[in-house]
Amino acid sequence: MRKRLNSLKVNNVLERRSLSALGGIFHRSKKAGKKKMVRVEAKSSSGKTYLKAMPLRDLPDLDVVKSEVNSGNIMILRVTPLADKSIEDVKRAINELCEFVESINGDIARLGEERVVICPPDVRIWREKTPISNKPIPTAA
Repeated sequence: MRKRLNSLKVNNVLERRSLSALGGIFHRSKKAGKKKMVRVEAKSSSGKTYLKAMPLRDLPDLDVVKSEVNSGNIMILRVTPLADKSIEDVKRAINELCEFVESINGDIARLGEERVVICPPDVRIWREKTPISNKPIPTAA
């Protein structure tokens, strides 16, 4: 039992290390010369917006994600299955999704270490702005 717990801890630490590399991926690219204009109907035929979750296992899954967002749905992606295969594929996927979201005027954000949320143009993600304080930071000394 103890050996199993230790192996779980090691696997969890290794997974966190590999996924922590994703932190620097989330930025909006400011490519001056490349602007794509895409006209998208943001609502599905029923007029409802759904919140859908799915694992991102392979790069072709991005087509499904884009289709859902174009239909007006909010997607929560779990990137761990793809990260287990290749961190480079995760970086490629996130960069592609960032460019897609920028082109449709949507929104994208990271949820913790292993999830990403992607919103259509009519939905925004609230981001708390932490105030900068002039108070000294307490130390353990």
